[in-house]
Amino acid sequence: MSPAEPEGPGAVAEAASVDDGRPRIAGRGPRSPDWLAADALAELVLRRVRGRRPTVSTVVRRHGPIVAVVGLAAFLRFWQLAAIGFNSDEAVYAGTAASIAGDPTMRSIFPVFRAHPVLFQTLVALTQYGHQPSDLASRSVPAAIGVATVIVTYLLGARLYDRRVGLIAALVLAVMPYHVVVSRQVLLDGLATLCATAVVYCVVRYTESAGLRWMLAAGSMMGLTILSKETSVVLLGGLYAFFALTPMVRIQIRHVILALVALVVTAAPMPVVLYLAGRGDTGRSYLLWQAFRRGNHGLLFYADVLPNAIGPLVLAVAVAGLVWLRRANTWRERLLACWIVVPLSFFTLWPVKGYQYLLPIAPAVAVLAARCLAALPTLQWLRRRAWLPRTVTVLAVLVTAVSLAVPAWARVNPAPDGTFLAGTGGLPGGREAGEWVRTNVPARAQLLAIGPSMANVLEFYGRHRVFALSVSPNPNDRNPAYVPVPNPDRSLRDGEFQYVVWDSYTANRAAFFADEALRLIARYHGVAVKTVTATVRGASGQPVVQPVIVIYEVRVQ
Repeated sequence: MSPAEPEGPGAVAEAASVDDGRPRIAGRGPRSPDWLAADALAELVLRRVRGRRPTVSTVVRRHGPIVAVVGLAAFLRFWQLAAIGFNSDEAVYAGTAASIAGDPTMRSIFPVFRAHPVLFQTLVALTQYGHQPSDLASRSVPAAIGVATVIVTYLLGARLYDRRVGLIAALVLAVMPYHVVVSRQVLLDGLATLCATAVVYCVVRYTESAGLRWMLAAGSMMGLTILSKETSVVLLGGLYAFFALTPMVRIQIRHVILALVALVVTAAPMPVVLYLAGRGDTGRSYLLWQAFRRGNHGLLFYADVLPNAIGPLVLAVAVAGLVWLRRANTWRERLLACWIVVPLSFFTLWPVKGYQYLLPIAPAVAVLAARCLAALPTLQWLRRRAWLPRTVTVLAVLVTAVSLAVPAWARVNPAPDGTFLAGTGGLPGGREAGEWVRTNVPARAQLLAIGPSMANVLEFYGRHRVFALSVSPNPNDRNPAYVPVPNPDRSLRDGEFQYVVWDSYTANRAAFFADEALRLIARYHGVAVKTVTATVRGASGQPVVQPVIVIYEVRVQ
């Protein structure tokens, strides 16, 4: 008998109550929230049709907590959103979005087909169409996407377990520094995380019901995830591991093939558009460079940065829950674990690492931690007093949330320390320097920076071409989007560059090229025409004001 064809009401009830990893009958089991807004609207409409109006207290009791969590998530993501200008990656994606929106100046600097797929950039372009690019408008898109991810995490936790788990998981993600920081930036990873979390939700629905529509939905959402960021294809390994390790989930080959077709059809626009635009070589060159580029971080990079970003207490609670509740573990925990372990292993071993690359695992970690916190009332020693289970659970959730909210708030209101890690925030001083360039540098003048990160920021805000000393002349060792300067001395003598830019952020990471920039400045009689300062934490720990970006006008005498 097919799992979708029970013999009668008794069979339906029995199938719906199974919690040992076997699929349940879709839509027939205990109801859990699928869509927050849809639930609230349906309740209001049905009660009005039936002549019964829900009381305010009923609506607040049912939907007030998740609305409060969503409000908290929105506050942390929109607070002082444009206080600091873009970093390098943000400048590239916002510049690409401006090119898509039809800005001719940006199109000559940031071509539409530069590196990654352009789904996210297209969404940002919708906020820029018809007017100049705005930091606030551009960052509002990933911030709104981050809030939507909190809602989808609530739905995922509620579907896997119950409303309490969904609510706690949403709260954990809402204040998690990792998700807060990345979702406040114009980066691809926020949209990829939203789509990836939706993939997990669809897989959960398929595992429960064996319904083809949910497998097709999972394939389509995975296609959107890959369109958001191509490295998300690694997440397919997590799904493969889950189905391979969970034989009790009855999966049909026909469903898998159709889901793959849905994935390919959804993700196909990017390569098709590249081909039709005659830019197929761009995509291939970038893919080869990403696959074979030199490592930028050590093997233990994520072991160093992720615990504080996700929250040590959250990680401890998630792992403790898997151990403590191991006898109750089912396919649900296996799905979340595979979704976490496979990309974590891949990016740990892959030499190229980025702070934000593992953001798609954050909702799964939040759900596992929420499951453990929600299970605290089952402890025997807590049952000695009627009030104790609820009190301990509330306190544990509050302690966990506060342990995340405090560092998240500190990251929302950063104190520059003179260092910079890509993906962790904006670049102080970059916007001010770029706006000076736009206002004061002649139209045809070109600038030479130490590295491409500062060059990208100055190009976005200054609307001038900026080259970088550290870009390798070897095509195998550089991003195909960057143009090298093989002989900077000759370029300066020939008048190709009129300005040289020194910045402390790149100087801390590339001392050799920083010294080379200072040599060129001295040799070609550089005069500082613009100095941007910032208050940073000095060696003694006290705040000091120091130059972070200095623009020199150079000339040949």
